[in-house]
Amino acid sequence: MIPSQNQFWFLPLGGSGEIGMNLNLYGYNKQWLMVDLGVTFSDRFGIDIISPDPSFIVKHKDLLKGIVLTHAHEDHLGAVPYLWQRLQSPVYATPFTAKILKGKLAEFSFGKDVPIIEIPLEGRFKVGDFELEYVTLTHSIPEPNAILVSTPLGKVFHTGDWKIDPTPLVGEPTNKKRLKEIGKDNVLAMVCDSTNVFTEGVSGSEDHVRTELMEVVGRYTRTRIAVCCFASNIARIQTIMMAAKHYGRKVCLLGRSMQKMVDAAQAVGYLKDLPDIVDDKTAMSLPRDKVLMIMTGSQGEPRSALTRIAFRQHPTIFLDEGDVVLFSSRVIPGNEKAITALQNALALRDITTITSHEEDIHVSGHPSRDELKQMYEWVKPQTLIPVHGEHKHLKEHGKFGKECGIKNIVVPKNGTLIDLLNPHIIDEVPVGRLGYDGKRMIPLDGLIVKDRVNASINGVVSVAIVYDQKGNLKGQARIMLKGITQEGDETKNALIGIQRIVQQTSQSLKNKWSDLDHQLFRNIRGYFKTQLNKKPVVLLHIIKGE
Repeated sequence: MIPSQNQFWFLPLGGSGEIGMNLNLYGYNKQWLMVDLGVTFSDRFGIDIISPDPSFIVKHKDLLKGIVLTHAHEDHLGAVPYLWQRLQSPVYATPFTAKILKGKLAEFSFGKDVPIIEIPLEGRFKVGDFELEYVTLTHSIPEPNAILVSTPLGKVFHTGDWKIDPTPLVGEPTNKKRLKEIGKDNVLAMVCDSTNVFTEGVSGSEDHVRTELMEVVGRYTRTRIAVCCFASNIARIQTIMMAAKHYGRKVCLLGRSMQKMVDAAQAVGYLKDLPDIVDDKTAMSLPRDKVLMIMTGSQGEPRSALTRIAFRQHPTIFLDEGDVVLFSSRVIPGNEKAITALQNALALRDITTITSHEEDIHVSGHPSRDELKQMYEWVKPQTLIPVHGEHKHLKEHGKFGKECGIKNIVVPKNGTLIDLLNPHIIDEVPVGRLGYDGKRMIPLDGLIVKDRVNASINGVVSVAIVYDQKGNLKGQARIMLKGITQEGDETKNALIGIQRIVQQTSQSLKNKWSDLDHQLFRNIRGYFKTQLNKKPVVLLHIIKGE
């Protein structure tokens, strides 16, 4: 599937119908341009990281002219280290995003082979036949950019993640002047963030959060304070550090990603005039009212700093009765159970937790309805293509855009090929997901994951049987049961039952080797279906003719 000189296409492979894993393609004149290449996270079946499956564009990688990143959040750049070797394409990013990506790639043997082209803020550049421009917006991380994608056939405004924050505290405010200019250029389409489409009003400003956090931190004068937030929210980290300094507390940063983000921000000129930062051992030696800890773990991630502290697994840091934990964050859909378990673990130890439900200590980084409407008025797109949301978000965003007067609405899902000149879905391409397993990416709908799911639900039975040259059993079968029977009589009875099945089946099918495997499998599985209503993974090891 290759676009001609008279065709201008948009094709999302990830991030449409889900929040996370953004991967978007633009096609023109036998060339493809990729915008963002992100991941989401998992803790099931040995899979830590999930990405879109790029198989479609891998088949056309000789036509892929570049990967352009809007900003440094994991769901927009996190897949680059895992998928770049399949794509072999230059990567374009502004300074902070480039710094974060270089840090990630440094952990991979091929990292230095990745060509990263650093583009200045508001930079204009060319990738293949695509004319591109970074347009400064605001979000919850430094240097969030929209991208104006231009071809001789027209322009598309790709927002990335954004909000309209008049006082972002770190970085520049939204470039309203340029957005109004773009609105005069007859923009074909706006590909737009849908995350907060159900929220009325505006998302709020970091400046307001600063005021609230300063007040809340000041209430607690005799206890340790820990604040967990997204490591990428540099403005929030700066605010927390300012509060610590104001109240005479030393700062301790906990969590690898937290330290890396702060280091990257300082390297490109953000986070100046920091207060004293101490290590974890020093933090625990200070009086409780003289330390403030900033840490990862707001989403209940299993290996995060706060989770390990809450469950008494951290090697050096602990919290006492009466200490305070502030959750300066939102709950990402899907993380509710993990966050509840974390907060319950803290409550059991009489540690006070404060969330954004009790105090105004967090604002979203995504646009609410008034901000969406304002962006429509500035950019004046002929067509709205909602992305970055679950299907219910995309549908609602399309409906809202129509109500606001946008002429054409095309609601995509991953794999839908959209004609930008005559806006409609013209085709679909196969899509899927990959999981990072050990040291390689594997398909999530493949046999490896299916086997793990089956084993985790139904258990495993392994049976090793030895026959002599005449087809007679040599001794008893060796049986191993995993995750299927309880200790005691249940296991004992199952072992007896399987031995009986092996003996009877071997006798009735003596020397009929072609039928024996199949019948043993059916009989053993049938036993557990009858006894326990389970269908375990059955592994047979048959040694013949010894």
